[in-house]
Amino acid sequence: MMSVACHNLEFGRTRVDFVSCGCSSNASFDRVSLRNCAKGVLKNVNRACKPRRLFCYRRDIGRCRVFSTKTPEAFLNGVEAGPPPVMDLRNETKGLSSMSDMFEVVADDLLTLNKNLQSIVGSENPVLMSAAEQIFGAGGKRMRPALVFLVSRATAEIAGLKELTKEHRRLAEIIEMIHTASLIHDDVLDESDMRRGKETVHQLYGTRVAVLAGDFMFAQSSWYLANLENLEVIKLISQVIKDFASGEIKQASSLFDCDVHLDEYLIKSYYKTASLIAASTKGAAIFSGVDSNISEQMYQYGKNLGLSFQVVDDILDFTQSAEQLGKPAGSDLAKGNLTAPVIFALEKETKLRDIIESEFSEAGSLEEAIDIVKNCGGIDKARELAREIADQAVHNLNCLPQSSFRQSLEQMVNYNLERIQ
Repeated sequence: MMSVACHNLEFGRTRVDFVSCGCSSNASFDRVSLRNCAKGVLKNVNRACKPRRLFCYRRDIGRCRVFSTKTPEAFLNGVEAGPPPVMDLRNETKGLSSMSDMFEVVADDLLTLNKNLQSIVGSENPVLMSAAEQIFGAGGKRMRPALVFLVSRATAEIAGLKELTKEHRRLAEIIEMIHTASLIHDDVLDESDMRRGKETVHQLYGTRVAVLAGDFMFAQSSWYLANLENLEVIKLISQVIKDFASGEIKQASSLFDCDVHLDEYLIKSYYKTASLIAASTKGAAIFSGVDSNISEQMYQYGKNLGLSFQVVDDILDFTQSAEQLGKPAGSDLAKGNLTAPVIFALEKETKLRDIIESEFSEAGSLEEAIDIVKNCGGIDKARELAREIADQAVHNLNCLPQSSFRQSLEQMVNYNLERIQ
């Protein structure tokens, strides 16, 4: 049985304990080499029944900044602004019934969030407002703010809070704004024309506006983050913004590299996907005022959930049709981005290496590579990886009392795995 749990990996440690401090404003994962990963096996360490730690090797490569910009006073005072497109999870289509059911217990919280999202952007920039409306109104599931609300309410019960705090709600709005900014930039980098069935911001307004819109939302969210006046959460979320860039750089530097290891793939996936989810769940617990062991477990839950989601998405890139994906199947492979199914397939099929290193120069070579990934066990091993990481996410919830909110957090894990049944 393959044993993979990213939070059990010991990368070595020089100056920063990533878990215990939440983040470091001037540190980043350095490249690590765990030779067992070349065989698709990550070694478990530190199995004791206590909060596990992810140790990382970091080097100073720059300093995070909290940007300052003029803010709408209405948002800081908690006043809802004008009616943007609102997604009522209680009236979701049947195709999203599973997600709708999970979020039903925080549906009112999400409705309030949807009404407030565009007041965060501010009305003094009409073009940026239009760009924000384009993606805020594109039908996203609001998974990340929903996780903030679910963890907030689950941990609030422990702390004896009867209602969510203003900080809980602000955190959810900030998290969704950061996620939206990252999507805008991702679409520019990937030259994607469609997002959630709608034209992307850069397709409608041009690359210049899209880059500025993403930058502005990152900066604006950082301003609101600073106004939460909680240094631990500020450091935690600020690191996420830097992680996005680190993930893109790591991905760009390893395109068509058939020697990429599974641990490098997981670290990149943490940067690009799991970092924000982990910060969301831990930040929610911090604002509930629970002890550090519980907030740490919420961090681990978010990290493992995020990694599991990324692995599942990478599996679906090979198993779903272009119509289901909204993009050509195997699009990551076509761009040279080698994901878990490909890394596992490379262990068994040497011909796959030759095809990838040729950068699909021959007609039909991409389709042949996709067939190899499907038929030589790469998909099955990736499924096993996703399930094992997901099991760790469920285990991280054991610190929470039984409640409808904890149940929804568990269902989120199961919902993800059901996508690859």
